[in-house]
Amino acid sequence: MTGIIGYGAHVPSYRIKVEEIAKVWGDDPESISKGLVVEEKSVPGPDEDTVTIAVEAARRALKRAEIDPQDIGAIYVGSESHPYAVKPTATIVADAIRAAPELTAADLEFACKAGTAGIQAATGLVKSKLVKNALAIGADTSQGAPGDALEYTASAGGAAYIIGEENTIADIDATCSFTTDTPDFYRREGQDYPSHGGRFTGQPAYFKHVLGAANLMFEKTNTTAEDYDYGVFHQPNGKFYIRAARKLGFTEEQYKQGLLTPHIGNTYSGATPLGLASVLDIAKPGDKIFMVSYGSGAGSDAFTLTVNDRIEEVRNNAKTLDEITKNVTYVDYATYAKFKGKIKMN
Repeated sequence: MTGIIGYGAHVPSYRIKVEEIAKVWGDDPESISKGLVVEEKSVPGPDEDTVTIAVEAARRALKRAEIDPQDIGAIYVGSESHPYAVKPTATIVADAIRAAPELTAADLEFACKAGTAGIQAATGLVKSKLVKNALAIGADTSQGAPGDALEYTASAGGAAYIIGEENTIADIDATCSFTTDTPDFYRREGQDYPSHGGRFTGQPAYFKHVLGAANLMFEKTNTTAEDYDYGVFHQPNGKFYIRAARKLGFTEEQYKQGLLTPHIGNTYSGATPLGLASVLDIAKPGDKIFMVSYGSGAGSDAFTLTVNDRIEEVRNNAKTLDEITKNVTYVDYATYAKFKGKIKMN
């Protein structure tokens, strides 16, 4: 079976609380926190970007995969905050992990599902025997305009997955997608911040696609939520995540491990991959995982996975997400604005 042979995650250590942002804009922090199911979010430091997050996650994935990076034949980095408009992130990652030049590499963009699109592409290359192993990363340092609702959730983080066929820790049993032209969220070239459709981003955008891909997967695999131990979904906020999970029949016990937004915010392309990493950090051999991403524009990728015995052999080769997010430093809004480059000098 083609599956995951190594995974790794990274989230910056800086945090800003909802009440700190609300204080600046005169909003009610309790209403914001309860409405979005978000308490705080991660903030990238001045020396952190999508590249540094991707490299950290990839190095941890390599430790668990226990392979020579020279055996990686493809690298895809999905993000909507690549540091260069013209210059790939994937080649920097390849050099940083000391991969061989005999590989294919590319940056992917599809809003918040670019990371799972990379996993699909990597799976296809490995399954077709074009490459032995492939690395797919979803990472972002997401943007939100000052005073916009996105400021309460747009955060930073990412996860990396090495796909192969030997010594898998979780097999990818099936994958499918659901895609339409629904422009709920977008950012034109040269614009600093994205625009969004407010409530329109929920329905017909997020819910139509997440539920569409999930139900397509249920039909394809002849399963229901009861057949899975864990459910992981894209999490622009905690409210959408929980509502989607419940609509599909998943219980809190099934979906709570993958729900990270309340404490790290929406990591965009890293959101669903990080949720999966959190589940893999505690999953047992034989566990079944159901996962659905979402990217504005709009589309969702669905996956079903089965965890293997090897997970217990290599899990402690790298830091778990709980260990990564344990020690945090809180910043005020002024420091956050400085770190994120929100203060413009004419």
